[in-house]
Amino acid sequence: MRSGPALHWTGTLDKPALRVHYYKVIMIRVLKILGVSVLVLLGLWLIAGLFAPNSYRVERDIVVNRPVAEVYDYARFLKNQDDYSVWARIDPKMKRHFRGTDGTVGFVSGWDSENDQAGAGEQEILKMDSLNRIDYALRFTRPFESQMNAFMTFEPIGPDKTKVSWGAFGTMDYPMNAMMLFMDMEDMIGEDYAQGLQNLRDRLENATPR
Repeated sequence: MRSGPALHWTGTLDKPALRVHYYKVIMIRVLKILGVSVLVLLGLWLIAGLFAPNSYRVERDIVVNRPVAEVYDYARFLKNQDDYSVWARIDPKMKRHFRGTDGTVGFVSGWDSENDQAGAGEQEILKMDSLNRIDYALRFTRPFESQMNAFMTFEPIGPDKTKVSWGAFGTMDYPMNAMMLFMDMEDMIGEDYAQGLQNLRDRLENATPR
């Protein structure tokens, strides 16, 4: 049996078009890999949120050698935090604004700094239990929006000794609570509260007694 005539390619190879086609194939593969990677990471994040804690609490305390009335009367004024708070000292040039009467419920102390460590936000006095406890709301707007609750408590442990506690607590909704697996609030703010209390004690104990 006779075989048919051999077929031969007589065209020319369009190298630019082949190169474009090759790049398109590579790009599609890369995009598929990226898409799958994003879905996998998203899935892992959602799973992590199921096991991560959704609340935190940080607290530090110190003993101040001053009567509880004197310590409370100083600490109840938010503007006085500029003298001992670590965060207030990050940027001495930050813009400040106030609303209400300091030392009373509803007073708001706000700040706005170009330094991302300070950012922008405000603190409001929510509750006051005279000589015992003060509760605050902290609302941050920059570098990211968040809010938390803070408090100070005052416990007389002698005629001229007061135990002062300063701390914060809050929650994170699912699935953002997965961040709690990578954030240690104790390390992030615990030492700042401890240093702030040390500054508070130094200021009160070195002040002229009333």
